[in-house]
Amino acid sequence: MEVTEIRIRRANGDQKVRASASVTFDEVFVVHDVRVIDGPNGLFVSMPARRTNRGDYRDIAHPITSQARETIELAVLKAYRAWLDERAAPNRGAVMGM
Repeated sequence: MEVTEIRIRRANGDQKVRASASVTFDEVFVVHDVRVIDGPNGLFVSMPARRTNRGDYRDIAHPITSQARETIELAVLKAYRAWLDERAAPNRGAVMGM
């Protein structure tokens, strides 16, 4: 599995959610609504989730192994930081090929 593209979008609403991302794998599969969240221990990546009838959240899509989770998290956070840098520059871009 290879992360081949990440598209970062500004988050609307919740102040803890810094951005939303679409992550493409092997140029053939995409997962939308991966979020960059500012938590008590710094930034982390949250997978797309749906609220259950009991009010808690359950991931819709998620990595099975810790290695896959780390690969995705590092790639998304790298793309997010690059996106922030680009927003500060005069020429803005929102797509990062991997």
